[in-house]
Amino acid sequence: MGNIININNDWLFHYGDTTAADFMGYDDSAWKPVTIPHDWSVSFPFDKSHASGTGYLPGGTAWYRKHLELPEGIENKRVRLTFDGIYKHSRVWINSNYLGSRASGYSPFTYDISDFVRAGENVICVRAEHEEVADSRWFTGSGIYRNVTLEISEKRCFSTNGIFIKTEEINNDTAVISIDYSTVDCDEAEFIVEDADGICVGAGGCEGTAGKLAIKLDNAKLWSPDSPYMYTLRCHAFSNYTICDTILIPFGIRTIRFDADEGFFLNGTNMKLKGVCIHHDAGALGAAVPSAVWERRLRKFREAGCNAIRTAHNPPSAELLDLCDSMGFLVMDEAFDEWEGTKNKWWQGHNVYPPKKYGYAEDFPQWHKADLEAMILRDRNHPSVILWSIGNEIDYPNDPYVTPLFDEVLGNNDNGKPRQERLYDNRRPDARRLTTVAKELTAIVHNIDTSRPVLSAMSFPELSTRTGFADVLDVSGYNYRENLYEEDHKRFPDRVIFGSENGHGADAWYAVLDNDYICGQFLWTGIDFLGECRGWPCRISQAGMLDLCGYEKPLYYFRKAMWTDAPFVKIALSQGDRDKTNTWTDNFIYSAEEGSEVHVSCYTNADEVELFINERSLCKKSVTRNDSFRVTWTIPFEKGTLTAKVKGASDTLTTPGKAEAISFVADKQNFNFNGQDVIQVEGALLDADGNIASADDKTVFYQLTGDAQILGIENGDPCDLTCYAEKYRKTFRGRAIVYLRAGTLPTDVTLHAYTKDGLKASISF
Repeated sequence: MGNIININNDWLFHYGDTTAADFMGYDDSAWKPVTIPHDWSVSFPFDKSHASGTGYLPGGTAWYRKHLELPEGIENKRVRLTFDGIYKHSRVWINSNYLGSRASGYSPFTYDISDFVRAGENVICVRAEHEEVADSRWFTGSGIYRNVTLEISEKRCFSTNGIFIKTEEINNDTAVISIDYSTVDCDEAEFIVEDADGICVGAGGCEGTAGKLAIKLDNAKLWSPDSPYMYTLRCHAFSNYTICDTILIPFGIRTIRFDADEGFFLNGTNMKLKGVCIHHDAGALGAAVPSAVWERRLRKFREAGCNAIRTAHNPPSAELLDLCDSMGFLVMDEAFDEWEGTKNKWWQGHNVYPPKKYGYAEDFPQWHKADLEAMILRDRNHPSVILWSIGNEIDYPNDPYVTPLFDEVLGNNDNGKPRQERLYDNRRPDARRLTTVAKELTAIVHNIDTSRPVLSAMSFPELSTRTGFADVLDVSGYNYRENLYEEDHKRFPDRVIFGSENGHGADAWYAVLDNDYICGQFLWTGIDFLGECRGWPCRISQAGMLDLCGYEKPLYYFRKAMWTDAPFVKIALSQGDRDKTNTWTDNFIYSAEEGSEVHVSCYTNADEVELFINERSLCKKSVTRNDSFRVTWTIPFEKGTLTAKVKGASDTLTTPGKAEAISFVADKQNFNFNGQDVIQVEGALLDADGNIASADDKTVFYQLTGDAQILGIENGDPCDLTCYAEKYRKTFRGRAIVYLRAGTLPTDVTLHAYTKDGLKASISF
């Protein structure tokens, strides 16, 4: 039977290129021990000489080696080595034998190493080359930043990603699923459907090395965001009537439908997509983000009413999709940010000319088919995935594609673009080329999966609906083009249109609420992320409704007001002139000079808010559509407590005092000492009353005892340039988060913290 082994532990790492490291007998005794997932970029200092677009962190070239013991008889087995992601231009060897290369930093890939393994010691060697960091519009990370697994089976077995499960129909309580399968030289296959308790609820079989069959399930439980019920398909492959391979695949039963007039339907029920776009990093952890960190973030998204995720702008980790399955998030799975044309890459600050021109475009002609197929094949059994996106803002005007339909044009984020860059120039790539490429990519997806629609998130539908680009897609994603919804729905009454990327403003959400034919939106973004920053010393994009620590920003509550129904209200303080203030600049610090004016914001889904200062009512305000889920006051600052009340809910904000103590709260109390388990420790400075001392930040130093390590410390401050490798960090608005990873020896683990002025705390696991 197949056996999938996680081989993330006990790798060796060398930063810099070196000769002969692909040789099995190479002396790597001086190399640094590391655990995968591993992102070397975040171990280096921030430096202005690197690119602003990727967060001022370096790339380079590095090597990894893994000494792997395999049992007797391994030569008679099929052995497959899978990397879920290496950034980037990787090359892989096993026992001095070269296996191949992969250009993309995001695509999963598998090598069959059966002919090269031996009993006893084996050595896997990986070289990753990421020399030009201005190769992306966001932080990419560097190295083997996702999981590595080894699958050992009989020679005759199921093909890699060779099983596809689809819901064919749902009729009352009965569902029919179809199963496509392929094997390597097997005679027949058997499939058993098990419910969440492991009980068989349906089965079927088929003869031949490959085939298709249907299984009928009575009393079927459907998968949805409200009830993400998962089944397991137990798959047996046979040779000469003997089981030679067994695979277990989680899946869900659900149907999807996109309608040009009525929007999106899940299991026959109309619903709106309340989505967020996410990049793949977690600040101090870089791109090597443990599943537990994603789970914490997803829980917060759920509490804000979010039900959908867009993986912007690359295939995600397999673990993220597993979480979306189990937690009930709908997913737009996205493949590319650029095709043949290289986009502008900012390296001196956002929109600061001139750009650089590195990126995936140089690899797209050779690798696009393999990379797109890898994403579809890996992810197609996830019920959470409802959309395949073949590209993001590929049609960005003059970057690089042009059309004579527009003599001069700016894109949605082109402030400061030189005039010569805005003008039509027939020496640049013709935008009609996008239609040809989109048609090819759509066909690649349809060849593997026709159960989900294909889209591209278009930045310039004014152009793409006239060149034929939109015509070859199944649905049309519009980025920041709510103003075109009504006109384009009339022009193309049979076309599905929705918001694939949208701003925080309430108007963008009203465009969804007010139009049945718009099925939803994907907010830019769910979380702050490294890179795409305005310029030194800022290292991040601040577009998220969660900060890099995963803490809620005022933007979070603005979105919660739009997307949830249970009564709530949240107080924040605005900065600057109230007439010029927007949700991005609000914060939760009620502190100012006595008598000075402060601007108070209240986010709510209620119709009316009453504001109190030190228990005195100031006044009530109605929340109208024009207020857009937020009302404001300008009041003289008075030390004490602000209270906002709505029917069924209230919130308070208290003037913080000086920091008197350090508080720790962990997401769990015990480690699993498997070398992979992660605990997230939220730290806060508290004043004498137990409130967060949000106006008295201090540098906190950390020490850890026991078999565990500090993976990273994050505070979310956009301009804190403290190297992530350090074991200290200043709090930001009174808080920080510490990520700990277990070793393999069960021990008592204690995290200690202290400040130079005498504050101390510890927490044990």
